[in-house]
Amino acid sequence: MTEVGNVYGQSLYELAKDEGLSREIGEQLTVLQKSFGEEPDFIRLLSNPSLSKPERCRILDTSFRGSVHPYILNFMKILTERGYIRHFSDCCDAFSELYNRDNGILKVTAVTAVALTPAQEEKLTGKLSQITGKTIALHNRIDPAVLGGVRLDYDGQRLDDTVSHRLDAIRELLNKTVL
Repeated sequence: MTEVGNVYGQSLYELAKDEGLSREIGEQLTVLQKSFGEEPDFIRLLSNPSLSKPERCRILDTSFRGSVHPYILNFMKILTERGYIRHFSDCCDAFSELYNRDNGILKVTAVTAVALTPAQEEKLTGKLSQITGKTIALHNRIDPAVLGGVRLDYDGQRLDDTVSHRLDAIRELLNKTVL
């Protein structure tokens, strides 16, 4: 995350929190972040120096007035006017981190060879919630290379109980023993 993303994301979060809008703003930011990720040309358009700042702000007004909270629209205008709109995703990440911290939410990515069933997700979420004392926001990422088992990534930590990890450990042990 960039410093710009942290500073501006924190500022928007503090405003939203003070106004009791942190959840609503956060949900809308998540949708926008995903949309901008799928359409990176829109951010490039808003960063284009050949368009005047008022023109870029008009594009934002035309695209988003009435469909996003006015705080978000004004936030995007500020980023555009200051030449920081390319940091929008980082701002969203900073906002999300602060929201999750304040609301006891832990984002966990479960990497598995095949998709977890709803029952497995529920069981894993319940166990993690019991261990951490936090609400778990679980995302299942499929990676056939893990072969089996599960790898959990959260808060900069990794718990790896995958078949591929176990095979790597055995391979390393055999190499040490043979050499």
